[in-house]
Amino acid sequence: MFEAATEVVRVLRRHGFDGGIVGGGVRDSLLGRAPADFDIVTVARPEETAALFPDCRMVGASFGVSLVRHGGFEFEVAAARQERFYLDGRHPGEVKYTRDLVEDMQRRDFTVNALWYDPVDGVVRDAVGGIDDLERGVLRTVGDPMERFNEDYLRMLRAVRFATRLRFRLDPATERAICALAAKCAELTGERLRVEVTSMLTGPDPAGAVRMLERTGILGAILPEIAAMPGVEQPPEYHPEGDVFVHTTLMLEHMVRPDPLLAWSVLLHDVGKPLTRSVEPSGRIRFFEHETRGAEMTGAILDRFRFSAADREAIVHAVRNHMRFSSVPLMKQAKRRKLISDPNFSLELELHRLDCIGCHGMLDVFVFLLDLLDAEPELRELPEPFVRGRDLVEAGLRPGPRFRKVLDKVFDRQLAGEFATREEALKTALRLFSRKD
Repeated sequence: MFEAATEVVRVLRRHGFDGGIVGGGVRDSLLGRAPADFDIVTVARPEETAALFPDCRMVGASFGVSLVRHGGFEFEVAAARQERFYLDGRHPGEVKYTRDLVEDMQRRDFTVNALWYDPVDGVVRDAVGGIDDLERGVLRTVGDPMERFNEDYLRMLRAVRFATRLRFRLDPATERAICALAAKCAELTGERLRVEVTSMLTGPDPAGAVRMLERTGILGAILPEIAAMPGVEQPPEYHPEGDVFVHTTLMLEHMVRPDPLLAWSVLLHDVGKPLTRSVEPSGRIRFFEHETRGAEMTGAILDRFRFSAADREAIVHAVRNHMRFSSVPLMKQAKRRKLISDPNFSLELELHRLDCIGCHGMLDVFVFLLDLLDAEPELRELPEPFVRGRDLVEAGLRPGPRFRKVLDKVFDRQLAGEFATREEALKTALRLFSRKD
């Protein structure tokens, strides 16, 4: 990929257009990390790039970004530009191209992202002090941080994401500017917020990212429900780790390569606790129905962040049911089989494991379920019901509200192993249906 990107730059240079590899690919290479991709910047205008690479196509027409295929890879090739007069904290009111790559570097967000590699001379070009910041482990804006963040409010979330991903500290002036402007993040669209927060939650330090969001005030602007967690004390006999926020961040710390569904389920699983906390006369702290209230709040939050219907359902389901695992060993066999065969079971089981690790550390229910599945792997899928509605109709019964109630009872008894044959189950169903109660 690097060789192919270098060849794209060489083609541009041979035709008189200065250019180089820019941004995250340069930054990560200098840090000894494998880059995910290589972006290219050039003084060539989009139409000039298209003339050199006939198969290229525009992917960001308003910003002069072309997609060039070369050597089996696709690269974003951006025309060097200046941006001026941001009107809404998201989009520049005017974009001007420039033939000066230094000007392009100076309009970028952070110094460590404004480095470009010149493959012709084999050197890294640095016009903003990015190499020094890489060596010091500091994330700093290019130029005045208040100006940079006012241009695009999303840059404040990107600062948190980059700082925690790179294990860098925020430059003091950069952090002060974020704290001053954090409320502006509430004006960003749900889609943009979802992408950035999800990237943080599934990155190398999700707990650190959430703590930094809270410290800078961004959390209060975009997720006030989570910002309400610090200081919400819990019963020490069950939660010796501390308040709800501490518990949640501890769970985030113990995630292992999480997908977005698990990460958001962890973040939101106790979101209902601040609103349901009560203290009995004895001093005992309670959170009655926090999982039910939390599921309602989770649905509203995910709608705000424009989650898909399927992802929303899975996360809300996990939040609503995260307390039921404590009673698994005492459950009736039918109820336990339905829990295990639930399509959301793997997600909820891992949420339960993290929930335990983040407080008392007792994993007896988790181990119980693993042993059960190891001994009886068939429990992952429910059997076909012995009796269905059509069987009752064929027996001469008229469909009605009682059908579902009778069928559910018979199926539960089937799961409990009470019937050896379909005929036994059908006789029981007819007997239940004939009852007046």
